[in-house]
Amino acid sequence: MDTTELLRKVRKIEIRTRGLSRHIFSGQYHSAFKGRGIAFSEVREYQYGDDVRAIDWNVTARFNHPYVKVFEEERELTVILLIDISQSQAFGTSVSPKRNIVAEISAVLAFSALQNNDKVGAILFANDIEKFIPPKKGRTHMLHIIRELLYFEPKTKGTNIAKALEFLFNSIKKRAIVFVISDFLANDFENPLKIVARKHDTVAIQIYDKREGIIPKLDLFYAMDSETGEMLWFDASDPVSLRNYQIWWSSQQLKLQEILNRNKVDLIRFATDEPYIAPLIEFFRRRGKRY
Repeated sequence: MDTTELLRKVRKIEIRTRGLSRHIFSGQYHSAFKGRGIAFSEVREYQYGDDVRAIDWNVTARFNHPYVKVFEEERELTVILLIDISQSQAFGTSVSPKRNIVAEISAVLAFSALQNNDKVGAILFANDIEKFIPPKKGRTHMLHIIRELLYFEPKTKGTNIAKALEFLFNSIKKRAIVFVISDFLANDFENPLKIVARKHDTVAIQIYDKREGIIPKLDLFYAMDSETGEMLWFDASDPVSLRNYQIWWSSQQLKLQEILNRNKVDLIRFATDEPYIAPLIEFFRRRGKRY
């Protein structure tokens, strides 16, 4: 992709997603996330009626008199986009490959944060951490994130969500809103997810192609795993083979949902051939009511 084509695509995504974030998602984003964090402000002497759980025991011991910690609501949040750019994201049998949908949804979230004066950062990962873009504000920064999503080519092919979550936990010290954007074809990440979800408000966004779950009735065909390069024959005319594959796919989706439920992580699912606007609106609306 040459520079002119890249800039054209970046501008096209900006126009589309910035408008969506301003006219549709701004209010819902605000109610779903804004001001939910609290930050330490000061220590003052204990007053009658204060919550004893707020007592600062170190200061109390030092002055031999009870002191409490005072917290205030944070008015500025940090949004982190943890984005899977592995080779499986290039798969697509409809209008767009998964990677293009990932770029658009990431842009909507980034510009929604921008409208609320929040910082946005991104961690691009495959089998390793490919690129870390520290959180910042501003349109130029948002366009930089979009440009990297469209242009950046990973050096590794596999997917390691666990390593990405560990990197995030070690790199982002302040409480953040974390969107983990992936096809989640790998489910071996529960332990680091548990640690991240305790500290950060974490949301999983799954991008999938319907052909990944339902293989059409065809003849014998040759399939390749885009991440491992492994090749195999699959007999799509055999009802047993088709049923076994669909059972496997359903079990993977159920396992993912169970992992997220156990760790109180919300899940939004997007098919590549369906509009993502309505599910995003519904997610923000539901979250706004909850909080």
